[in-house]
Amino acid sequence: MIDFTEFTLNNGLKVLLHEDKTTETAVLNLLYKVGSRDENPQKTGFAHLFEHLMFGGSAHIENFDDPLQMVGGESNAFTNPDITNYYITIPAVNIETAFWLESDRMLSLNFNQDVLDVQKKVVVEEFNQRYINQPYGDAWFKLRALAYQVHPYQWPTIGKDISHIENAGLHDVKDFFQKFYSPGNAILVVAGNVNLDTVKKLSEKYFGTIKNGMINNNEIPAEPAQTNARKIETTADVPADVIFKAFHMGDRLSKDYYSTDLISDILGRGNSSRLYDRLVKQKNIFTNISAFITGSVDPGLLLIQGKVNEDIDIALADQNIEEVVEEFNNSSLQDSELQKVKNQAEASVVFSEVEVITRAMNLAQSAALGVPELVNQESENIQKVSKEDIIKTSNKILAKENCSTLWYRSRSKK
Repeated sequence: MIDFTEFTLNNGLKVLLHEDKTTETAVLNLLYKVGSRDENPQKTGFAHLFEHLMFGGSAHIENFDDPLQMVGGESNAFTNPDITNYYITIPAVNIETAFWLESDRMLSLNFNQDVLDVQKKVVVEEFNQRYINQPYGDAWFKLRALAYQVHPYQWPTIGKDISHIENAGLHDVKDFFQKFYSPGNAILVVAGNVNLDTVKKLSEKYFGTIKNGMINNNEIPAEPAQTNARKIETTADVPADVIFKAFHMGDRLSKDYYSTDLISDILGRGNSSRLYDRLVKQKNIFTNISAFITGSVDPGLLLIQGKVNEDIDIALADQNIEEVVEEFNNSSLQDSELQKVKNQAEASVVFSEVEVITRAMNLAQSAALGVPELVNQESENIQKVSKEDIIKTSNKILAKENCSTLWYRSRSKK
C-alpha cells in the first residue's frame, strides 16, 4: 500500500506526497504528460530530445548536475510514447535543492544554440547506435508503422526520421517547451522522509509563481479497428530470423487491460509459458520466444517475439505460433495455470514497491492517468480476472485479422 496525500497549486501543478519515515532519502519525481504521441508528424523525436535538453542548463542555473551532486543527489530521466519523467534521489535533508533545480528548468530552459547543437548530435549518435547499427534495431520502426496507420504510436520515441532532429531549430524547441513544459501539464511526486508541511511550503515557494502555459489540446487521432491481417518482410545482416507479431489491445484503463496482460504472461512469460514450452523446449523451432504488452495510455499492443532456430523455415515457425495461439483460444484454461500467472504478476507489483523511487514513479504514472488510487488497486485488479474474462478477451484480441506480422529474415539464410 502506497499512502499518499495530494493537493493542487493555483497554477495547475498537481502535487502528491508519499511519506516514508524508514529512509533517510527523498525522491522528487516530475512527470510531464508529453511523449512521442503528442508530436507533430513532421517534427518527431522532440520529447526525447527534451529529455536531453533539460539537463543543458536552465534560466538561472548553468549546470544542472553540479549543485545536485554537491549535496549528495543524483538525477535521471526517461521518455516513452506517453510521458517524459524526470527524477532526483537526494538525502531528505537536502530536498530543497531538488525543488530549486527542478522548478528552474520548468520556469525556462537556457535556450542556447550551442547546447541545442550538442544535444542534437547526442541524439543522432544514439539513433545510429541503437537503431541503425544494432541488429534488428529498425524492427520497431517497421512494426509500429505496420500496426498503426493513423495514431502517432506509429513512430518510436526516438522519432520517425532522424532528419526531424537534425533540422530542429531554436524556435522549434521553444514552441515545444512552451506547449508542454508547464505546471498544468505536470505531476510532481515527492516521496521519502519528508512531511506534508515542508512539501507544501517548498511547492509554493519554487513552483507556485510559475505561470501555466498554453493548454495542451492535442487531438490525437484514434486508430481504426484492424480488420485484415497485415504482414511485411525485411532482410538484413542479422544473426537469425526473427518473427514479430502485434495484436491491438485496449488502453491502460480499459476493462480488459488486466486480462490481456495475463494472456501475454500465459503465452510468453518465462520458460514455462505456452509458447516457450511448446516451441522452444518441445519442438526446438525457436531458440527464444516471449510475449508482452505495451501498456500504453491509448490502445496498445500485445506482442509476440521469437528468434527462429537456424534450421527452421520462417514460414513454418510462424505457422507454429499461430497454432499455439489458436489452441489457446479454443482450449480450456486450468485454474492452476491462471493462478500461477496471477501470482507472478502480483509479485512484480509487490517488488516494484520495495524502492521509494519506484513507488514515486508508479504513483506519478497513476496520477497522470487521472486515477492516482490505481497505484493501490493493481493486485486486486489482477486477482479479479476470471477464466471467462481470459477467454472472452483472447478471442477478441488474438484474432488473425487483428494481427500485424513482421518477418525479419537473416541474409545468411537466403
